[in-house]
Amino acid sequence: MNLALQRINLTANSTCGNLFIDNALECWTLEEPHASGLSGSCIQAGTYNITLGPSPKFEGSSDPWERQMGANVPHLMNVPNRQFILMHWGNTAKDTEGCILVGLGHSVDFISQSRAAFTDLIGKMTIAANSGESLTLEVLDPPNLGS
Repeated sequence: MNLALQRINLTANSTCGNLFIDNALECWTLEEPHASGLSGSCIQAGTYNITLGPSPKFEGSSDPWERQMGANVPHLMNVPNRQFILMHWGNTAKDTEGCILVGLGHSVDFISQSRAAFTDLIGKMTIAANSGESLTLEVLDPPNLGS
C-alpha cells in the first residue's frame, strides 16, 4: 500500500496536508511547523517504510479508546534525526510530539474528526499488512517551498 502525504499549508504553528492511499484522497494531516526536521518541527520530506505495532504511550492511556487503538499504530521507520514517529489521532500540533495526525475536517492549525479518520486509516492499513503488502509513506513538501 502506497501512501502519500502532500503538504499544502505551512503556518508558524503547524503543517497541514492531504493523505492519499494509492492516489485516492483519504484524509487531512497535521504536523508540527515546517522547520529543521528536528524535534519541534515536521519530519523531512522523503519516503518511509511503515510498520504497525503498539504505542506504549497510548496503551497506557486512561482513555479506553486510546488503549484499544494504541495496540496497532503506524510507525514510520528510519526518519532522519528522529525516532518513534507515528501516525495517530489528535487535533493540533501540540498533540503530535513530532508525529503525523490524521483528521476528516480541517481549519487553520487544526484538524477534526481525528478518531474517525484514524479508525478508517488503520483498518485499511491492517488489511493491507495482513495480506502481505508493504506499507510506505512518501512525504512531499509543497511545490513552491523555497521559491
